[in-house]
Amino acid sequence: MHRIGFLMSDGFQIMALAPQSVFEYANMTAGEAFYTLENFSIDGGEVRSSLNVAVSTRPLRGKVDVDTWFVAGVNDPLSSPAPEEILAFLRKGGQRARRIAGICTGAFVLAEAGLLAQRRATTHWYFGREMQKRFPDIRVEEDRIYIVDGPIWTSAGMTAGLDLALAMVEKDLGPEIARSVAHKLVMHHRRAGGQSQHSEMLDLAPKSDRIQNALNYARQNLSRALTVEELADSVHLSPRQFSRVFTLETGQSPAKAIEGLRLEAARLMIEQSRHPLEVIAKETGFRDRRHMREAFVRGFGVPPQAVRREARVDVE
Repeated sequence: MHRIGFLMSDGFQIMALAPQSVFEYANMTAGEAFYTLENFSIDGGEVRSSLNVAVSTRPLRGKVDVDTWFVAGVNDPLSSPAPEEILAFLRKGGQRARRIAGICTGAFVLAEAGLLAQRRATTHWYFGREMQKRFPDIRVEEDRIYIVDGPIWTSAGMTAGLDLALAMVEKDLGPEIARSVAHKLVMHHRRAGGQSQHSEMLDLAPKSDRIQNALNYARQNLSRALTVEELADSVHLSPRQFSRVFTLETGQSPAKAIEGLRLEAARLMIEQSRHPLEVIAKETGFRDRRHMREAFVRGFGVPPQAVRREARVDVE
């Protein structure tokens, strides 16, 4: 029996409880109650979320025997620091657990407790730079879905907590059960921890359907060269008009935007497949492996091999 405790205080973000469904379905898939789950707070009783939803909790008193702690985040960790009682518990009793996970801004609670010192960690991208500024002894990697550093696990935004929980199930019960749980929860797959929090398509955010359609066309044809003329023709604009409108709406030139889409597609293939880098380069429209490497170093600061190594470490 593996006991999981969810630690929260008033104002917690309700999505922090979503990983409980992963463990519930892991029990169903395994055919036994491998996990038991309980909610905890300092004094016990009802704790209210940021939406004012009341959740019943046990108090952090006496002997609390938990194998894995999940620390809930809040909407704004900068204006709502964790209660000192929770920090004191994590510094002492919490460290008796096998694992401690900070969900989204729950990573700030772990940081305030000193548990992330000299470790790699992530949090919601909106607060990543502030975490690095406030806690310079942490190696904050703000563009990650989740990070595992020894017994400490941290995740990005709230939905990334599902990926983190699924990774725990895979580690505890194996990949077959994890895949079955993902299928039952209608999760497309478990995103690798090294996967980017950002979507190039979302970042571009074009204002018109024409430019959105051009981007969709580009994404569906990344293996080809994709000239401005071809993209313009796909949405019935002249190349000059297309380039002007595209840059006005996205803030990027068509060439730069297409390279971003190629990088995103290549990174996903590297993280989620075992295809050779030469094949991935060809499928995503780079001239060759060397060209893809140059783009990766320019865009991500690391070569493709480093992305693949990190993705493999995340699932081990």
